[in-house]
Formats: sequence, C-alpha cells, structure tokens
Amino acid sequence: MSIQVLPLIEAATHWPARGALIGLDLGSKTIGVAVSDPDRRLAMGVETVRRTAFTADAARIIALAGERRCVGIVLGLPVNMSGEEGPRAQSTRAFARNLARVSDLPIGLWDERLSTAAVERALIEADVSRKKRSAVIDQHAAMFILQGALDRLRHA
Repeated sequence: MSIQVLPLIEAATHWPARGALIGLDLGSKTIGVAVSDPDRRLAMGVETVRRTAFTADAARIIALAGERRCVGIVLGLPVNMSGEEGPRAQSTRAFARNLARVSDLPIGLWDERLSTAAVERALIEADVSRKKRSAVIDQHAAMFILQGALDRLRHA
C-alpha cells in the first residue's frame, strides 16, 4: 500500500530524517528532475525527461530515484497566482496519484508558483541563449522547486 500524496510538510513526516529527495517539475512535454544531497541542503539538476507515456515516464523517475537512493519525491504543484488550482494543478495531482500507485516513495506537493519564470529570468540575466535556455529550463525549474522545498523543510 503506497502512502498518499500529501502537502510537503505532511509528506516529510513519512520520510526518514536523512536521505536524498528527488524533485520534479512536471511539464506537458518534459519533466525536469533534480535531486538533493542526503542532508537535504542543496538541490542539483539531474536531467530532463522527455514525456512519452506515463508508464515510461514513471519508470525513468523511479530509476533515477533508485540510482540516487532517494527517500521521497517533491513534486511542484502549479497553483495559480490567486492561490486557486486550475487544470495544470489538477493534471499534476493526477500524475502524483498515478505515481504513488507504482512507487513506495512518499510524495510531497510544493507550491511552484513562479518557479519557471524565476529560472527563466535568472538564465536571461546570465546571458544564456534562448536555445540553451530551452534545453535546461525544466531541470533548473526542478532545482528551484526542490531548493525551495528544502529551505522550507529546514525552517519547519
């Protein structure tokens, strides 16, 4: 029986005190992936998964989590600026429920409002070309989401 999908702070109660977390930025065409160190201080980019079918996408995420000995998943939840959940958030929740059926890792949802916009701004400020930005934006957004969650957990 897998643990349900929970808000970040509640999910953290199901994670051991130490161990890496895998962070996901779910897009319609790609999934940005980041991982933390076992002490959960720093998020690092891993890869961008090209979405094909849920089964293949989930298998890749689970494989990456296993390779890095992750103990939990942080999934960015795209909440509207008003705080309401629209179609993208509903789609993300559905993905999380499906992922929870095939993985034993507890899933914590983290409000990812503005993550992609913030990352894009930072890459533009760093003078990264549009082509290079599109290649790394999802991975960087996953890092931004995971780092925000790590910082929140540290101050919880």
